[in-house]
Amino acid sequence: MIATATEKKPVSLSRLRAVPVRRVRSRFDSAVTTHDNRRHWANADALSADAAASVEVRRTLRNRARYEVANNSYARGIVLTLANDTIGTGPRLQMLAADERTNREIEREFDRWAQEVHLAEKLRTMRMARAQDGEAFAVLVNNPVLDHPVKLDLRIIEADQVTSPMRLLLDDHEVDGIRLDSGGNPVAYRVLKDHPGGNVWQFPSKFTTIPASHVVHVFRQDRPGQHRGIPEITPALHLFAQLRRFTLAVLGAAEAAADFAGILYTDAPANGEADAVEPMDLIELERNMLLTMPGGWKMSQVEPMQPATTYAEFKKEILNEIARCLNMPFNVAAGNSSGYNYASGRLDHQTYFKSIRVDQAFMARKALDRVLAAWLWEYAVEAGVIDAIPTDGFTRILPPHQWFWDGMEHVDPAKEAKAQETRLKNHTTTLAHEYARQGKDWESELRQRAREKALMRELGLNGDEAAPPVTAGRETHALSQ
Repeated sequence: MIATATEKKPVSLSRLRAVPVRRVRSRFDSAVTTHDNRRHWANADALSADAAASVEVRRTLRNRARYEVANNSYARGIVLTLANDTIGTGPRLQMLAADERTNREIEREFDRWAQEVHLAEKLRTMRMARAQDGEAFAVLVNNPVLDHPVKLDLRIIEADQVTSPMRLLLDDHEVDGIRLDSGGNPVAYRVLKDHPGGNVWQFPSKFTTIPASHVVHVFRQDRPGQHRGIPEITPALHLFAQLRRFTLAVLGAAEAAADFAGILYTDAPANGEADAVEPMDLIELERNMLLTMPGGWKMSQVEPMQPATTYAEFKKEILNEIARCLNMPFNVAAGNSSGYNYASGRLDHQTYFKSIRVDQAFMARKALDRVLAAWLWEYAVEAGVIDAIPTDGFTRILPPHQWFWDGMEHVDPAKEAKAQETRLKNHTTTLAHEYARQGKDWESELRQRAREKALMRELGLNGDEAAPPVTAGRETHALSQ
């Protein structure tokens, strides 16, 4: 049989059936408003960064955050620990210019000036203010009483004093005390001469307009276009309140169980044979005494129906949630590492120490470099070397330099020393990096080591004889990365 090709005939368009077009639409469950989630998302808004952090909102958050830090032991400890871990004993300057002699002189004089103006204490105060107030302000001023040729000083002011007069509240280039140019850059700050919460403040108060080049303003910018900060512990404010309420509830339950308190009741029917007792009357009781009840009445002690056994677990969970908004592990926030082992301690601290390093870099760029530029200008004028330092005091043109901060001690110094020795032998690290991890200047440390070896040779001592004695006893070390 021979197969023949089938001839194709044209198909009439009238016989084609229309195929319905289906449109695929994606859907986000979180964008759907239902009866169940309506109240949960009721406070969600589309305000801008500055509108959301308005004057009234920031004032309320500041007052509540200060109240918690002042009255809650955990809140105070968390804020203090954050400031101490970030600033430590204070930053140390290392100049990296070509002239070594000038570098050492500048480092020495800046350290002496920093001690005179209490720079480390002021930086810690500014870090605490960022946590509980949301922002910190410092004004570069002249202080003639300083025992140093450079009379520059930092005057810290609270966020309440930086605000706009009422006549400028509706100005498009004014954001609550900050005067902006056409590009949105701060050009001046409006500062009240007196604190609005002080005893000498009167309305209307006097304002001082300070150029932005003389003001150090540090805050965490969470949104684009944000010009004022809110407290960093804002997400945890209600949690601090819950922690105190739960503590008081547990304490009240324990006191109710310890006190001789009870309810008088009777099993007799209504109008039965029982002595008359005034309803809701109070009977004063004494401890360790035998009591007699009215005829037909019994006494039942109040039982604390409260799960006091979950108190420790509740505190652990809520403190863990509180500390999360600050990138702080639980054992640092609680001051308790009893449930940690070596591995979990190091793992939890990696995020925390990374956050500390980021914060230190932020403070160095936003505050310390500004202070150094102004200090170098005055020092150059005072020393008569104005041409040797390429800065006018207010620009960001600075000689090469870097800042050193306190290092984080290791939980096991022997293991860390062995790992450090291995890295140096494998050439995977440098002395500068290893010393920097400890917050030390490698050049200064090597010079000091050379002087020590020279003195040992002069005195005829070897390394073992010159080593400090080992003291017996238990040592504690901070967990490190």
